[in-house]
Amino acid sequence: MSTTLYPKNVTGHITMVASKSQTIRALLIATFAKGKSIIHNALESDDTFACITVCRAFGATITVLADNSLLVQAPQTFPDSIAVDCGNSGTTLYLATGLAASIACPVTFTGDEQLQNRPLGELLRALTELGVAVEALRPGYPPFTIRGPITGGTTTIECHSSQYLSALLLGCPLGTNKSTIYVPLLNERPYVKMTTSWLDNLGIAYESSPQMDKFSIAGQQTYLPFETTIWGDYSSASFFFCSAAVTGGCVTVSGLDPDDSQGDKEILPVLEAMGCTVTWTDTTSVRVCGPKKGSLQSGVFDLNAMPDALPVLAVTACYAQGKTMLTNVPQARIKETDRITSMRKNLVALGARVEEEEDALVIYGNGELPGGPCKGFGDHRIIMAMAIAALGAKNPVTIDSTAAVAVTFPTFFSLLEQISEEIVHA
Repeated sequence: MSTTLYPKNVTGHITMVASKSQTIRALLIATFAKGKSIIHNALESDDTFACITVCRAFGATITVLADNSLLVQAPQTFPDSIAVDCGNSGTTLYLATGLAASIACPVTFTGDEQLQNRPLGELLRALTELGVAVEALRPGYPPFTIRGPITGGTTTIECHSSQYLSALLLGCPLGTNKSTIYVPLLNERPYVKMTTSWLDNLGIAYESSPQMDKFSIAGQQTYLPFETTIWGDYSSASFFFCSAAVTGGCVTVSGLDPDDSQGDKEILPVLEAMGCTVTWTDTTSVRVCGPKKGSLQSGVFDLNAMPDALPVLAVTACYAQGKTMLTNVPQARIKETDRITSMRKNLVALGARVEEEEDALVIYGNGELPGGPCKGFGDHRIIMAMAIAALGAKNPVTIDSTAAVAVTFPTFFSLLEQISEEIVHA
């Protein structure tokens, strides 16, 4: 399904959907906890539905309550063997792998064609060093089968994706002995802090170096049941923040926690550096106003902590004046698609001058985009970024496929329409 979007002004107020990363963590931890947990305001999306399917495969009972909260009853015992299909959800694949490694039965993981090309060789190797048996048809990729438990010991892992480390941090407390993890490379640090916040809140014992390059986790621990509310998703909110930036409009987004460990909240100071005004109007609502259209400022921005912001910030940089560098984000190449290459191709197709480096995009903005056709690449964040590109373009933008937004944000286009205004020429 292709979608054509037209230049629009934006103004208004929306309430942000819940965090995908937090929802998936909550569902998986609840499945491995002892008892009943309640999750309020869980995200409804293809990725979280895939996670629910995985949790049920482990034996969890998940019930939707009258207020749309989720009641998760963890299984008393796990099945003798488990087969799970993670769909397109990389977060579910990685984190469920770490938790599944703690149990003494074979668990087979697969997913859709796109997910089967997501690498996790480093994670599987580390689990092997911690006592887990691993079998894979294609080493380092799904489908594969693991069999625990984690018996402990020492491993070293380079975390090109933070989810490798988060998987180990979730699984190792349920192992039989102490595990020590050395981390010489760690991308996306805020997402590891998100995971350690869960460990802290649930009373899990571990030690971490200040540099987060060494973790020691005691074994034979237990996740206790919990009740939690999921706050809004900064990754999803970033598209609406940037819609204000590229059009010179103002958008207020509610339902956000200013103290949340989500890495993508750091897009707000980036937009301020580019000339936007950012104001917290109350404890859960932030208002972003763009400068006069065409007067955004360029700059150099390190996106290692927020790789999901690369597509929409690349779009925003096209509407700035001068050279913008989005740097230190090599992990963007191993998402649903190679987002560095895909965004370069799309922005060039729309008339921008963009250069690609190994771990960066360089955008030469002149305050405008001509518009035209582009591709979705089956990647929800690229589709949403190109929709934002259309708002400020001179001509319509047609995206060749848009259904993939349902992976994390099924209501994206309806919310975008809610704040969009037709451009009236005098």
